[in-house]
Amino acid sequence: MSDTVAFDVVDGIAWVRFNRPDKRNCMSPTLNRRMMEVLDELEYRQDVGVLVLSGEGTAWSAGMDLKEYFRETEAKGLGATRQAQREAYGWWRRLRWYQKPTIAMVNGWCFGGGYGPLYACDLAIASEEAKFGLSEINWGILPGGGATKVVVDLIPLRDAMYHALTGEAIDGRKAAEWRLVNEAVPADQLKDRVTALAKVLLEKNPVALKATKDAVRRVKEMTYDNAEDYLVRAQEAANSYDNDGRKEGIRQFIDEKSYKPGLGAYKR
Repeated sequence: MSDTVAFDVVDGIAWVRFNRPDKRNCMSPTLNRRMMEVLDELEYRQDVGVLVLSGEGTAWSAGMDLKEYFRETEAKGLGATRQAQREAYGWWRRLRWYQKPTIAMVNGWCFGGGYGPLYACDLAIASEEAKFGLSEINWGILPGGGATKVVVDLIPLRDAMYHALTGEAIDGRKAAEWRLVNEAVPADQLKDRVTALAKVLLEKNPVALKATKDAVRRVKEMTYDNAEDYLVRAQEAANSYDNDGRKEGIRQFIDEKSYKPGLGAYKR
């Protein structure tokens, strides 16, 4: 079981990898259970400030394992199917609200169910050569497990409809154009770009990072008035955890004049 997910921690960055390269990192019930354990282990480690999710080999994740997740699970009955769904959707949900900022480093194939953890990560950088696709229509089902919601949330409606109805794959460049990911870079620059981005996040106040990433997801579906009220309360809650950090940032700007918030973070 432990072999289905690999990870190591280097300089504050947890590099977590789907580890079924022979299966294009398809997500099986075993992998999903192990991923939840890994997320549990890393979430509050003091030496982890950012989590990067990637894949071993030529794929990020080609989605759900058709044999293990669908055929074999469904053969065991509805209870087994529901359990497999809870385990998969459970770690994706956990990742959406993770304590640390998260980056999807999409190094290869990202298909179907892979859109769940892709959306769950706060940021996403892809290789230009990566392949993205909702292939469900090609084998007779709709893009489930949240995948339809992901594309409608992230990309324009016409592109989302085309993507889902045709089952055609797109590359990393098109994924960035559609805003499915933040940006795409040549494959040989992917890890360097993600490392640089992670280092930017490591400079920020971790309490403010958590509050901000949660706020962006929460307010998306709120009215303006509700969002305004929520954000006031969220800032007050963040202050209760780290008011000294906020005051230090203000002090360095006003008293020391040692940095400018518009150009970088204060020194923690």
